[in-house]
Amino acid sequence: MKIEINDSTYKLVYPCEWQYKVIGSDKEQLHQAITHIIKDSSCSIKPSNSSKAGKYHCLNLEITVRNEEERNLIYTSLKEHPDVKVVL
Repeated sequence: MKIEINDSTYKLVYPCEWQYKVIGSDKEQLHQAITHIIKDSSCSIKPSNSSKAGKYHCLNLEITVRNEEERNLIYTSLKEHPDVKVVL
């Protein structure tokens, strides 16, 4: 990811690699939710941490986004999916 700083403002330079942390209660359903929303086969989905009791699981999604609109659309789509509890 490249960030330009102009006059004390920050601006992402697109396209860039972006990572989302997607958290839910069922690993398989979480993975299916991501692949249902993200049709791009070049994205990377990797397991991350699980809660101590195993109630919540996190998957890291890394994808190249072309612009801010696409980045926000992916975030919103993930956040609205019923199997997803939190998106960071």
